[in-house]
Amino acid sequence: MTDHAFQFIEGNGVRLRVRVLGQGPLIVLVHGWPESWYSYRHQLGPLVAAGFRVAAIDVRGYGGSDKPEPIAAYSMRNLTADVAAVIDALSPGAPAILIGHDWGAPIVWTTSILYRPRVRAVIGMSVPYLGRSSRPPLELYRAIYKDRFFYQLYFQEPGVAERELEADIPATLRKTYYGASGARTASERAFTAKRPATAKFLDGLVDPKPLPAWLREEDIAYYAEQFRRSGFRGPLNRYRNVDTDWHDLQLLEGQRITQPALFIAGESDPVLRFIPNRDMLALMDAHYDDLRGKVVVPGAGHWVQQEAPEAVNAAILPFLAKF
Repeated sequence: MTDHAFQFIEGNGVRLRVRVLGQGPLIVLVHGWPESWYSYRHQLGPLVAAGFRVAAIDVRGYGGSDKPEPIAAYSMRNLTADVAAVIDALSPGAPAILIGHDWGAPIVWTTSILYRPRVRAVIGMSVPYLGRSSRPPLELYRAIYKDRFFYQLYFQEPGVAERELEADIPATLRKTYYGASGARTASERAFTAKRPATAKFLDGLVDPKPLPAWLREEDIAYYAEQFRRSGFRGPLNRYRNVDTDWHDLQLLEGQRITQPALFIAGESDPVLRFIPNRDMLALMDAHYDDLRGKVVVPGAGHWVQQEAPEAVNAAILPFLAKF
């Protein structure tokens, strides 16, 4: 984790910290919430060994990247333009392969549409591309989760979630990572699923002792230091743009992912169950021209590339070998 492996790339009005390793065709790695470039620590070495130049970014608002104050600074237009700026800086004149997890997945899916010539192929983890929703997301969530807690609704009021999550950052991260992982028990999943709408984010989440095998104390310490630097405002502002994005990106209506694509998720990922009685994996097929696989990793939850790095790398590398 030496400093010389980080570059600072300026573009689209911000300065992004990017961990850059290797030589060859460019792969840009985009993380989700609440993480950092570090969430891809198990993928960097294998991707470099496979002959790629790898750029794992700190998304704006996180870690060593700029942290604009306005909520609107975290729109999907801005985040996709950030990815395009990284491609332009590190691979001028040649398209890149994109890999995204959690919020990073919608960012790379959307980048592959808005900046098609700059994207050779795309891999999304946890969040499938299902096209533009029929109604604004918050309207859908309020209908689906009537009288029940849903974290994306809780995150909407500026300052509320920040105060809760920043009170004890290491505990917040331990509970969040465990709470969406494949390690949590069926009874723990059932309890959190029934929380009332008045609950807070951390209510009912277990502080694991010991940590699950895939998560070390050193990992929590690194992440916690990043969030002490950044706070949670910028990361949470991504959620505060979902309806704005829906109105702003009407051009996504009917758009498909045309590049070669791969999807990976843990079998216990709660994201795949956001919409009751809907098979999100089956719904994907209508939105891709060249979907080359849907990999569901047994035993893994939401943090699939950290929980099951060998399985994820085994899925990614053969896909990439064709490029």
